[in-house]
Amino acid sequence: MTIAIAGATGNIGRATALSLIDSGVDDVRLLVRSAAKIPDELKGLPYAVCTYADDEAALAALKGVDALLMVSAKESPRRVADHRAFIDAASRARVGSIVYTSFLGAAPEAIFTHARDHFFTEEHIKASGIDWTFLRDSFYLEFFAALLASGEIRGPAGDGACAGVSRSDVARVAAAVLADPGAHAGKTYDLTGPEAFTMAEAARIGTEVSGNPVEYIDETIEQAWASREPYGVPQWEVAAWITTYTAIRAGQLDVVTDSVEKITGRAPLSLSEVLTQQRAS
Repeated sequence: MTIAIAGATGNIGRATALSLIDSGVDDVRLLVRSAAKIPDELKGLPYAVCTYADDEAALAALKGVDALLMVSAKESPRRVADHRAFIDAASRARVGSIVYTSFLGAAPEAIFTHARDHFFTEEHIKASGIDWTFLRDSFYLEFFAALLASGEIRGPAGDGACAGVSRSDVARVAAAVLADPGAHAGKTYDLTGPEAFTMAEAARIGTEVSGNPVEYIDETIEQAWASREPYGVPQWEVAAWITTYTAIRAGQLDVVTDSVEKITGRAPLSLSEVLTQQRAS
């Protein structure tokens, strides 16, 4: 069985490829935007260069692939269109199964704007006729770790909670599903960490692990827009940043599942454990 990893130079793709190799899978194909960015530990594996939007290059890269990890593309106004083009190429190439990294609560009316992109991508995969498995990840714990390292979390999350999941746990799940795609066909897995935490609790955990004070600043919507104005980024990007917090405030991310442990046999990492690992590395 040939397993292809799209986005193999990114965090999820790289970790998934390594997990597959460690488990003894030897037919792994990397799909990358640039061969120069293939990490040293993956050099020597077969690879193909393509982008999601380049139909012909994607078609050639996907020929003979039995199972495909489709890591969602970088956020942009063209994201869904690029996803659809890649899925169409996978259909033409007769890929057997797609494992797609989606988002928790993906829906057309989701508060977090990028969760809507994931819903429309999921629908296109379903319509393609290809077998599928959706990994609906919560926000990554590494995202919160980066905020905590800055000394503050700032956003309109109120007292809402989120059970963030580590990228390494998502990669372990992806590898397990790719190794036996038939057993997971047609299934959607919500992937979370072991516990939900508020932003105030995250700040407390960050303070305890680092020994440095971390503050949570609960902004209003107006304050959130004003505090992000100096970054000079497009409105759609600011909206995504802010709805990260408003989705948490509304309770849409206050979900804890045991999917990671059920699929991999190992409990997921907590925020404290991720922070501790980062300090030790």
